[in-house]
Amino acid sequence: MSEQQHRNKSGFETRAIHAGYEPDAATGAVIPPIYATSTYKQDGVGGLRGGYEYSRSANPTRTALEGNIAALEEGERGFAFASGLAAEDTLVRALCKPGDHVVIPDDAYGGTFRLFDKVEKVWGLEHSPAPVSDLEKVAAAVRPGETRLVWVETPTNPLLNIGDIEALAAIAHDAGALLVVDNTFASPYLQQPLTLGADVVVHSTTKYCGGHSDVVGGAIVVKDLDLAEKVTFHQNAMGAVAGPFDSWLTLRGLKTLALRMDRHCDNAERVVDFLTSHPKVGEVIYPGLETHPGHEVAQRQMKRYGGMVSFRVTGGEQHALQVCERTEVFTLGESLGGVESLIEHPGRMTHASVAGTDLEVPADLVRLSVGIETAEDLVADLERALD
Repeated sequence: MSEQQHRNKSGFETRAIHAGYEPDAATGAVIPPIYATSTYKQDGVGGLRGGYEYSRSANPTRTALEGNIAALEEGERGFAFASGLAAEDTLVRALCKPGDHVVIPDDAYGGTFRLFDKVEKVWGLEHSPAPVSDLEKVAAAVRPGETRLVWVETPTNPLLNIGDIEALAAIAHDAGALLVVDNTFASPYLQQPLTLGADVVVHSTTKYCGGHSDVVGGAIVVKDLDLAEKVTFHQNAMGAVAGPFDSWLTLRGLKTLALRMDRHCDNAERVVDFLTSHPKVGEVIYPGLETHPGHEVAQRQMKRYGGMVSFRVTGGEQHALQVCERTEVFTLGESLGGVESLIEHPGRMTHASVAGTDLEVPADLVRLSVGIETAEDLVADLERALD
């Protein structure tokens, strides 16, 4: 067994630190250099040195990131992109053609919905929404012979619904479709969809993978080499690749992912305990609660329940907006998964693009990305904002 094969069978934290890169042969550098180069000297016409010719096609820093995230998701190949939506668009065009059909979550991330509804639809790709937690409705939305992808988020954004990955994979495969799982909210540390039957994993690596709110990126991981060949061609042909510095930042973030996710989960649980007993909170949505309808599935397929918490206030939309404006430790902002805690109003912010559609979110909903600050400070901040 090679050293790399041995590492791929190692624990998650070991893979996060070592997979995808061997110390530099010339200098012994333990961290991949940032290869800030657009082109490479060839060993004769068509003689690529190490497989590199032009950095859109491949760059050593990006290669290290792609190998690392593939190992963390227990897939065969990883691909890094300029953003999560760039990854999604490349995947769709690699695996679908005009006239095909896709099933998407009925509470999908607003940007994903916009991609399918405003971009891919014009291209000729049809889509149908279905609740990821309702297997019968997902199966009913599938069109045998037409549906190419069953696309799920679990947990979903922002309502934190849970889809049974193993069961959804069976539905997709029975119809001749592929199961794509957006694993952004869980991260590779808390959930590995490919081991549960999914065919493709997508990430906005901007979020937990990068983890420090200093880089935008996306990733695809596949477990089938035929799929990998299609994605490789489209990644190069479409060109929305991660640059070397962005790749380096994301790879740095992945090295501490396990430590950060445990703290995110610890803090989220403290916040949930506070919110569930507050008289001005009507509902707390968190997969770790036994009252959550997807709790048993989440318990089975996730290591822990994540750092995302949504809740509905009793005073309606105006109260939700006031809570978002009053916090001081929680920063009012879009995105999620960074070390700092964020608060937002999905209906007016991240999910404004689904207003007036079947995917519209409740107006009294507040979404939290719970960071790694001192838990007591986070609870006190929310208490002031709610009162």
